Amino acid sequence: MTTLLYDGSFDGLFTAIFEVFEYRYKEVEIASKERFYQENIFAEIHEVITQTEKAERVLNKLEQNIGKAGIHELVKVYLSEDIALEQLILSAVKQSIKNPSENILQNYADNDILKISKICKSVSRERHRMTAFVRFEKMQDDVFFAKIDPDFNVLPLIRKHFKDRYQDQKWMIYDLRRNYGVLFDLENCDFFYPDEKLDFHKYQQKFHDEENQYQTLWQRYFTKTNIVERKNLKLHIQHVPKRYWKYLTEKR
Repeated sequence: MTTLLYDGSFDGLFTAIFEVFEYRYKEVEIASKERFYQENIFAEIHEVITQTEKAERVLNKLEQNIGKAGIHELVKVYLSEDIALEQLILSAVKQSIKNPSENILQNYADNDILKISKICKSVSRERHRMTAFVRFEKMQDDVFFAKIDPDFNVLPLIRKHFKDRYQDQKWMIYDLRRNYGVLFDLENCDFFYPDEKLDFHKYQQKFHDEENQYQTLWQRYFTKTNIVERKNLKLHIQHVPKRYWKYLTEKR
């Protein structure tokens, strides 16, 4: 068994996949350095140095076989942070190389492809919910700030949605679990990686003077429009799961 260790990046993963074919490894596993735990002391370790050129060669070949939509599905698997994501993507690439005339992502009879399909549906569902449940708060510097804590790393998937929708104001979305975010400054929409995690006490002190008033007004609106006799908590939780409530202004 040969274990290919990569840096955890998307390009690093596809560099590792390129080297599986380059060195003609048979018994192989790919693992991120951050999550790697060596169980087999006899396994040979191969450290992968990320090379964009190698990654692009694999992706270009895949695009010919499964199209851009297929590549997007594999991106979702990568962002899912599933424990088996490397092996699933490697399996898909191997099958695509072996059957270039077929879109192997539609072969649900294969267990790996079926699992990829299920993961993609879960990630897509989380992406949709994040576009619906994000709540922005106005800060003293007039930047609208939102905090999220998704089950999957969907921030790269929702960036375009918010960039297209809120082009007239500065905003920032921060992933609490993964400690990074995306910032739009009216011109550029880039990811940022702070050295320290968000301090909620200091964060609330930086609210704009009007923010607490806006939040109170929003909460009153939901209270006044609520019809107690038509309350259906089971249906409500089905559409707005409880794990999202802690970040919704109207639920506080």
